[in-house]
Amino acid sequence: MTPDRTSPVPSAGGVTAAGAPAQPQLRGKPAAAPRFDQRFVAPILVTVILLAGQLSYHILEDYRKTLLAIGTSIAVELILGRLFTGRWPHLASAYVSGISVGILIRSPEWWPYALCAAISITSKYAIRVKGRHIWNPSNLGIVAMLLLAHDTVATLGIQWGNSLAPMLIVWALGSFVVARLKRLHICATYVVAFAFFSLVRAAIAGQWWQGGGVTTLTAWNQYLAQVAPITGPMYQLFIFFMITDPKTTVTTRRAQIAVAVAIAFVEMILRLNHNIHAPYYALFLVGPAANLIEIWRNEREKARKAAATAAPSPAPTPVATTAPAG
Repeated sequence: MTPDRTSPVPSAGGVTAAGAPAQPQLRGKPAAAPRFDQRFVAPILVTVILLAGQLSYHILEDYRKTLLAIGTSIAVELILGRLFTGRWPHLASAYVSGISVGILIRSPEWWPYALCAAISITSKYAIRVKGRHIWNPSNLGIVAMLLLAHDTVATLGIQWGNSLAPMLIVWALGSFVVARLKRLHICATYVVAFAFFSLVRAAIAGQWWQGGGVTTLTAWNQYLAQVAPITGPMYQLFIFFMITDPKTTVTTRRAQIAVAVAIAFVEMILRLNHNIHAPYYALFLVGPAANLIEIWRNEREKARKAAATAAPSPAPTPVATTAPAG
């Protein structure tokens, strides 16, 4: 068969008859498509929560203040990341912290948004034990502002209202994303614990044990009033981002479940004492305590293994020998 004259024919030395280098024949599997960077999942989800809340109920006090919080978070992250690590950091975490601050805090002033964002990011570099974060950055920043500027700063208290569509969209997307990150059990545990402790709060507040005038309908309405906050946009951020943050949660599945229950329990205690910022304070108290306990246990285990490795082996027992009879 005569070769097609329009196609260059390879010649010796890997050069075609037209004088161009021959293209090597690739064998085996084709090159894999570039993988999606999982670090962008959280920014996408928090942006969806923002859009759903803003388009439905205008949850932002001023979008420019949210942009200020995001910009401050990114700027502080760039500066501190370069100073502490010598390289430019990935900005997904800073974006999530900034937009969370912009959504969750309320203030007529501008400076709390910038200061809260700066405290959140700075804590990632300034407060570390054995190389680990102790507090969730956004949680620490919000609690710091509630304690230091309580006359100026409040937190988001808007609910989704009677429309279930925004909540269902956010919960479906959030559950899918968190499940891919293998942290859905944390969210599910907290939701179940919150629902249970809401029942306890309703029983205590309504004094159900006295009977008498407490009807089933009254008890049900009291329970709904206690459990309703979990449907709001604030709790979407709290559940999907704060309590599941990989950098500030304990490592084992069993411990993660225990911590989620503990957060819901402490929150119940705070709510019974009429603390309207209960979830933030509960995570602020329980999260670091759990991390410190885990760090202490890990260090103790390392020390035990090191001691066992360094211990000298016991000397062999001498074997008595009997001289042969002469």
